[in-house]
Amino acid sequence: MASSAELEAGAGDWRALLERLSAPRPALAGLPLDRPRIAGIVNVTPDSFSDGGRFAAPEAAIAHALRLDAEGADILDIGGESTRPGAAPVDLEEELRRVLPVIEGLAGRTRARLSIDTRKAEVMRRAAAAGVHMVNDVSALTHDPAALAAVADTGLPVVLMHALADPRTMQADPRYDDVVLDVYDMLAARIEACEAAGIPRSRLAVDPGIGFGKTLAHNLALIGASSIFHGLGCAVMLGASRKSFIGRLTGAPPGERLAGSLAAALQGARQGAQLLRVHDVAATRQALGVWLGAEGGGAPP
Repeated sequence: MASSAELEAGAGDWRALLERLSAPRPALAGLPLDRPRIAGIVNVTPDSFSDGGRFAAPEAAIAHALRLDAEGADILDIGGESTRPGAAPVDLEEELRRVLPVIEGLAGRTRARLSIDTRKAEVMRRAAAAGVHMVNDVSALTHDPAALAAVADTGLPVVLMHALADPRTMQADPRYDDVVLDVYDMLAARIEACEAAGIPRSRLAVDPGIGFGKTLAHNLALIGASSIFHGLGCAVMLGASRKSFIGRLTGAPPGERLAGSLAAALQGARQGAQLLRVHDVAATRQALGVWLGAEGGGAPP
């Protein structure tokens, strides 16, 4: 029979979990998380899976970002390295050459918060100095050994995303004992690493990493059970926009996956995701407005 001390310890664990599940999330990068927030994707790359090359020039990327801002994006997520399955890595100088002019061209010109989508510590530091408000790392600060210190030093919030492996190999044969629990455990471990490095949980968000080392079944399981990640005590981001699982289900190419992307976004909102990373800001905002109204929460301002 368990001792009273063991029972009390177990009760404490449950109390901590319930607190993490139910406590209101603090603002992230100054954004209150009282409704789903939309992160518009700004790919400054020649090889992204959906819009590769369309916004590779800084002027085109800035104009695109300003359009997303006008459509109601709460965050503009700027990336200079494609991390789609099979993508080749980009060296540091090239990534900086792509993203810094865009960040500098947007700083002070948008209502939206600026986010840097990168795996490199030096890009994080330089982007922070140029005016970004948050970091989004698809490797959950594991790719670059200096990334934990970079985020701790800048004081910026960070999105920790789960990916099974490097983009070049992550879709080779992804396997899990239980995809939802395995992803949860990996993200929990990364949160612990962040806290040990001086990054408080209040500055963290988590993303289950749809399409990053997952089969169709894995992706659907994660989207359908994404509410479990609230147990980590962080904001939850879902990035399913135009991804290949939609094509697998519907046969639609990336540019024709808006309806499927909206369905995934609304399922994420239903599961309580505070952050939705999307290509199509205006359509997502409209869909969320109708959904929130029907749920009794009122349309977003």
